Amino acid sequence: MSQKPHSSIGQTEKKTQARVVALFRDQLGYDYLGNWIDRENNRNIEEAYLRPFLKTRGYDEALISRALYELNKAATDQSRSLYDVNRSVYDLLRYGVKVKADVGETTQTVWLIDWKNFAANHFAIAEEVAVKPASASDKSTAKAWGKRPDVVIYVNGIALAVLELKRSTVAISQGIRQNLDNQKKVFIQHFFTTMQLIMAGSDSEGLRYGVIETPEKYYLAWKEESPVQNPLDRALLQLCEKSRFLELIHDFIVFDAGTKKTCRQNQYFGVHAAQDHVRRREGGIIWHTQGSGKSLTMVWLAKWIREHVKDARVLIITDRTELDEQIEKVFKGINEEIVRAKSGADLVAKLNDTNPWLLCSLIHKFRGREDEEGDVPGYIEEVREALPKDFRAKGDIFVFVDECHRTQSGALHDAMKAILPSAMFIGFTGTPLLKADKKTSLEIFGPYIHTYKFDEAVSDGVVLDLRYEARDIDQNITSPTKIDQWFAAKTKGLTDLARAQLKQRWGTLKKVLSSQSRLEKIVEDILLDFALKDRLAGGRGNAMLVSSSIYQACKFYELFDKTELSSKCAIITSYKPSPNDLKGEDSGEGLTERLRQYEIYNKMLEGRDPETFEKEVKKKFIDEPGQMKLLIVVDKLLTGFDAPSATYLYIDKHMQDHGLFQAICRVNRLDGDDKEYGYIIDYKDLFKSLESSIKDYTAEAFEGYDKADVAGLLSDRLEKARERLDEALEAVRALCEPVEAPRDTAAFLQFFCAKDTADKTALKENEPKRLTLYKLVASLLRAYADIANEMPEAGYSDAEIAAIKAEVDHFTHVRDEVKLASGDYIDLKMYEPAMRHLIDTYIRADESRLISAFDDMSLVQMIVERGADAVDALPKGIRENKEAVAETIENNVRKLIIEETPINPKYYETMSDLLDALIVQRKQQAIAYEQYLAEIVALTKKAKNSATGATYPTTMNTAAKRALYDNLGKDEALAIAIDADIRKKKQDDWRGHRGKEQMVRNIIRTHLTDPALVDQIFDLVRSQHEY
Repeated sequence: MSQKPHSSIGQTEKKTQARVVALFRDQLGYDYLGNWIDRENNRNIEEAYLRPFLKTRGYDEALISRALYELNKAATDQSRSLYDVNRSVYDLLRYGVKVKADVGETTQTVWLIDWKNFAANHFAIAEEVAVKPASASDKSTAKAWGKRPDVVIYVNGIALAVLELKRSTVAISQGIRQNLDNQKKVFIQHFFTTMQLIMAGSDSEGLRYGVIETPEKYYLAWKEESPVQNPLDRALLQLCEKSRFLELIHDFIVFDAGTKKTCRQNQYFGVHAAQDHVRRREGGIIWHTQGSGKSLTMVWLAKWIREHVKDARVLIITDRTELDEQIEKVFKGINEEIVRAKSGADLVAKLNDTNPWLLCSLIHKFRGREDEEGDVPGYIEEVREALPKDFRAKGDIFVFVDECHRTQSGALHDAMKAILPSAMFIGFTGTPLLKADKKTSLEIFGPYIHTYKFDEAVSDGVVLDLRYEARDIDQNITSPTKIDQWFAAKTKGLTDLARAQLKQRWGTLKKVLSSQSRLEKIVEDILLDFALKDRLAGGRGNAMLVSSSIYQACKFYELFDKTELSSKCAIITSYKPSPNDLKGEDSGEGLTERLRQYEIYNKMLEGRDPETFEKEVKKKFIDEPGQMKLLIVVDKLLTGFDAPSATYLYIDKHMQDHGLFQAICRVNRLDGDDKEYGYIIDYKDLFKSLESSIKDYTAEAFEGYDKADVAGLLSDRLEKARERLDEALEAVRALCEPVEAPRDTAAFLQFFCAKDTADKTALKENEPKRLTLYKLVASLLRAYADIANEMPEAGYSDAEIAAIKAEVDHFTHVRDEVKLASGDYIDLKMYEPAMRHLIDTYIRADESRLISAFDDMSLVQMIVERGADAVDALPKGIRENKEAVAETIENNVRKLIIEETPINPKYYETMSDLLDALIVQRKQQAIAYEQYLAEIVALTKKAKNSATGATYPTTMNTAAKRALYDNLGKDEALAIAIDADIRKKKQDDWRGHRGKEQMVRNIIRTHLTDPALVDQIFDLVRSQHEY
């Protein structure tokens, strides 16, 4: 059977790899260690290169041996997690190995890497590095497998980075998943204990990088100007340039409370720019938009200052308790002890001492009180009186002021300067500076050190774009007729079945809607979104509702608690119910607002402590969005709370400028392919867009900002939804344009599967085209569902609406039919989350339920079980076209044969010949359709089960024996002898181990003399699951 598709595809990948190897060698100046596929005992610590390097640094043999012992001991410790081992190795790399040459001698530091002189290190790469699993000899573990990373970067013989390459037609995500698989214990986890950067790349998508255990969605792309056109080469030249490669490892790695992280380019260049300011002793402001990693930028800059400025001390000032706690947590997560000053006087005392080097303090502690307001002039005077006469803060002080846009100006800045006249101030902000404050802030702190604005972060995929919608909740719903009209308008894009399912729940909701209460209407509006919006309905996304007061939040909660969101919503505010709330409130005239608030809050808490309750709710909201769907907040959680699954933010509170900017950034965090945007639903019409019909989101609520500073932050939801649907439709149309007339099911199957089912290579070669179809139709479905209920409002005519629905339906059918006809269905059923929900709700419920018959079995399996009746389970477009039915079955059988051929080449070669003959008969109409069906069913059963597909001697009672028998000229005695010998003499986990594989080859050689046949049978044996 021809192997052409496999070999040509592999060749493309090999060409990319050869070019990348040449790039490292010729442009980056790395040594090439060779192709290590056949090299024995490849390790992540190659002492043959590390020992000579350490000798050149002047260390004696005793110190080198002790240092290597400590490094190996840390790197090979399998009793701890990969994270813990990798962290221990990183500490040895970054801070050196502390050892004594002999007992009683002084401790010395052996530097495994020369961090001060990058050029003194030995940079090298090896390709096809075959690595054995650590558990190969451990019979108590599950079967372990070796792996072969494409390119490994060694510095002084220590493996610091790995690169997986993919051909341009394969998604880069496959390389990322390969890296993640390799880090599993059953594969080569032990090889990653020294790894600092983990990369995957292709010529079409460029490079993505992460560190150990980085989830796929958090892999990063580096963005930097360069004349190099190829995106993969460009990124490798930028990231793997020798000095930058080591700088990234030395200065931009952090182990943050159980998660290893590295920097994005905005953090790298922001810290670099700040380093220049520190050298010049010039303060300034770093503005990195919300969600782009500002806290870690602080961490990396503080560590750099400590290591490069004599007697450096860093004081971090925040103005909210949750930010103070968040920063303390980040620093403690990297083993840097940060001390929180308890008051202004405590801060003065600590600054008057030489320790600690790292301090944080709430801004209000400067004022002498915790509340927002304070007698600033009086406090300054108080501090001056309290200062010792000879007071001068010890050390060289650097003050980081977090969220510097808020309160750090004027008299308060004078207070800081009074205490720290020689300090250098750096302001950090995640929001733009207000026009009114910009001049003052820039005068206080100095110019912008580095900016990374919202539109840049969206463009880089660091945060999601935001879609804005103002809703007029006064919908004049005063009668049942009006209610029904509103229901019809809201559900016009749904199938009849989906509308009927909603209607069943409508009876109880009519009662709620008939009330004139505005809150009840908002509740119903949100409930309808939870029924209709994809991520909310599917349980993968959740929402936050911003209420104008704690009492109103309680009223909202009471209403939601009577609906299907009962037990799946909660209030998070600063309120803590206390019996003191009851004093003087009961007049006998009914419950006051305070009493109602106290009662509702206590009912929700169910006896739990408010702080404990809040922690539990936040954890569930982040980790289990389907179980905690809605948080009702007032002020809390609108800053410093990142919930990736939060997709919708409902605002029913007057907000503006910084508070509004930070609130809407709660929903712009990444969370999987199906979270494409963050949605802002505004019940207060904060931008007056309903009144003026002018979609200017730099006006009204953001009028305090310069327009350029908030450009691209919000875009009109309907306008962008229409744009997205039109683009998604155009993309699918363009892909399908080459399909030949009459563009029926058979034509689409021939285009995406095989024009001629007798062509053995076509099905595999068309795979990238099919994957593109699946991806584009998934995007189209999500785009359509996002706007289906509001297409007239988006400007579509009735005729356009009908045409678009028909087209979406058509392409969804095409996708389903191609997946079934190609045999891809089972492989890809997890490929597009919640697609079934979207199809059922917006396109067609009955037909997709038919498709779901194939969820747990392939078409081949169904034919084996049901014979020709399996055709009845095929989608209408296929089953009503005899040619389409035939090609669908033929493609599925062809795919099975291709996949199974290595297990028994002779047998499947026969099956392939039989299939070819049957195809010829069908095409020449030499056989009736019913007879063709009977024969193709019989052939399918033979292909699926080799034991029933041919007549074998009774001794050929296993698949392995039958494979040997078929491929050894049906020599029963020889097949039995080789099978018995292999079972008796093979060693555990022999695949991938050169020595053990040679032993199996020798076993075969004792029975066969023809070298070519030995190779053929060895490949056959290696493919058998039994051995």
